[in-house]
Amino acid sequence: DTTYHQKYTYTSANVVNNSTNRRNNYLTLDKGSKQGITNKMGVITSSGIVGQVKDVSENFCTVMSLLHSNFIVNSKLKKDGTFGPLSWDGESFEYATFSDIPTHVKLVKGDTVVTSQYTKIFPENILIGTVESYYREATKPFYTVKVKLSTDFKKLTHVYIVYNLLKEEQETLENRSEPDIKHN
Repeated sequence: DTTYHQKYTYTSANVVNNSTNRRNNYLTLDKGSKQGITNKMGVITSSGIVGQVKDVSENFCTVMSLLHSNFIVNSKLKKDGTFGPLSWDGESFEYATFSDIPTHVKLVKGDTVVTSQYTKIFPENILIGTVESYYREATKPFYTVKVKLSTDFKKLTHVYIVYNLLKEEQETLENRSEPDIKHN
């Protein structure tokens, strides 16, 4: 007796420009406002996440790549749900850094890292990559994890732009609550 509520829509797009060798990398896609694209939409491939729409014209959009110094995505270990931020360290287009993983978590090379339920631009459980290695700084109670990305940014040709149909409603509600949260 439950009613199905669609949360996401997907628009197919082609990559018409892409960079991977800068500190702040972008892609250009062949879809824009005429096709319903707006900024802050997620971008994925069949192999994992790509980035977030930044700017939009009538027929094109630019995407802030996961390979950008300001891109952070809420991620989690698929096996147990332990979550934390994932970002690019600027070194290799093949790896990212997954942070703030408590030291009681039993990490294993090859563990799967996916998007968490806390991201508003991507559906939950979209593949990001796998644990390559991890370490702990002596003064911190957390692991820093090196993640081998599932998306090959050197071979991107076709992507999907993701629109969260409930994002605006969630943000409106959270913004109303925010003043109370800040004072507690």
